[in-house]
Amino acid sequence: MVILLAACVYDNEEELFEDSNCPTIDMSLETDIKPILENNGCVSCHSENSGSGGVNLETYEGIKASADNGTLLGSVNWDGTASEMPKNGSQIDECLINKIEAWITQGAENN
Repeated sequence: MVILLAACVYDNEEELFEDSNCPTIDMSLETDIKPILENNGCVSCHSENSGSGGVNLETYEGIKASADNGTLLGSVNWDGTASEMPKNGSQIDECLINKIEAWITQGAENN
């Protein structure tokens, strides 16, 4: 006789143990990401009018392009893959970085 043991495996630690002080599930461009970019000076330097470095973080298309090519996360993460942003400022809060990363991981939707 063969005994078969089965178990459920769920190894997405971020979803299992999400920090309640920094929720990152179901990130929204409008309610989560745009306020981060606006409140931390990103849009003031990277808009249609200023377009510093050819980056426009004022529109979904510009944000999505920066998300897709890795510069958005690399810039705020200060990981050496892109210019550290904000320029001549302090790195943004880790929670805000996690929210940006989650939005990108969740598909960087225009929501």
